Amino acid sequence: MKVINSKPVSAFGGLNFVIQEAISLQINTLLNTSLPALPKQCKYNWFDIIMSYWSVFFCGGDCAEDLSINLKEGFRSNPFLNIPSPDRVLNRLKSLADTPQYFATKRGKAEHHFSLAEELNRLNIKMLTLLPGFKKNKVILDYDNTLIFTEKADAQLTYKKENGYCPGVGIIDNHIVYVENRNGRSNAHVLQHETIDRMCSLIHEVGVTIDVIRADSASYTYQIIKAIEKNARRFFIKARMTDTLETAIGNIKKWEEVKIGDKIVHRGSTTYTPFERHARGNKAKTSSLKEYRLVVTKEARKDGQINAFTGEACIYSPILTNDFNMTDDEVVFFYNARGAKEREFDILKNDFGWNRMPFSKLEQNTVFLLIMAMCRNLYAHIIDVFSRRITFLSANFRIKKFIYRFICIPGKWVQSGGQVKLRLFGTLDFRT
Repeated sequence: MKVINSKPVSAFGGLNFVIQEAISLQINTLLNTSLPALPKQCKYNWFDIIMSYWSVFFCGGDCAEDLSINLKEGFRSNPFLNIPSPDRVLNRLKSLADTPQYFATKRGKAEHHFSLAEELNRLNIKMLTLLPGFKKNKVILDYDNTLIFTEKADAQLTYKKENGYCPGVGIIDNHIVYVENRNGRSNAHVLQHETIDRMCSLIHEVGVTIDVIRADSASYTYQIIKAIEKNARRFFIKARMTDTLETAIGNIKKWEEVKIGDKIVHRGSTTYTPFERHARGNKAKTSSLKEYRLVVTKEARKDGQINAFTGEACIYSPILTNDFNMTDDEVVFFYNARGAKEREFDILKNDFGWNRMPFSKLEQNTVFLLIMAMCRNLYAHIIDVFSRRITFLSANFRIKKFIYRFICIPGKWVQSGGQVKLRLFGTLDFRT
């Protein structure tokens, strides 16, 4: 077999269209003007640094070293991007890390290690406003925490008995709007009311109005609900079972039979004033308490164990809300829609590197989490727009399928007729 060597050709010709789309959205200008000034002698700007790192994941890689191993040679003559070395990229990202914050609760003795990354969160939200598909009026904001298991030097033991971090994440549609990292020992409910205030403050800064906040049972505390009410018109929160809540459930007289798949459950609602015991214990005025709506779905227990407060052998799923207009079914369906947001954590961890953080310190890894959240947001826009231009792409494709269908087409930049043109070695009917 005879072999003829030629000049390098990039195996990822489709990446050029992704970079061009980012530039057309003026993401390059936003990054270069919003991030700290680089030395004048620096060969690379912030767009080169961050877009290069994003390109690793747009080409199927999972670490910065892929830049030198798989990308740099084929992109030497790229007119859009000047690719730095992996060490340069990682060192620049490290420089964006904030000083770590340590907080204490009123009753606890332990310090809670947080990384707020306010400026990067502000940058992320500004970038979202450049995306045409990002809504700004009466949005639905979902908040949740996720566990990222890791053996980094400062990772602490989570409630799952493994070391890791527990970042809090705000999501609007399929856009990541906020990431605040916390060490694994700090459970989701710890100081969450302050996290909610910080998140909503940044969102309001860019003129986004929040209609609804949805959250799981970790947000079912007096302080958190007060913070949510202050920042949104309505809320839907999974309530935690307590003796007072169980007593309220026992007072529901009207239950509607509902068929879910092959199961029969019952659904009812009542008014309920939570946290009375909290108010008494903290010597707060009971006038600060409010009456909310409690929508409950109950299902018969297989073991037949009777609940002492309700007198029934049932498993209960209660939702607390300040919406009194929806039907019981509408409340449950609307709250359950937040389950789709769990898919975002799967995408972030498996498609955009959240499960393989590159640094040793929590605050540096927060930078990575936010940079990759921005990459996820850009991809959501890219796949939506490109799927309208090319028939073999679909808006629900995960990035791996997008790479196989679109990115992996050989290409090189050539001089032709006094112009620099992209030559693709294949058929890609893409309208730019």
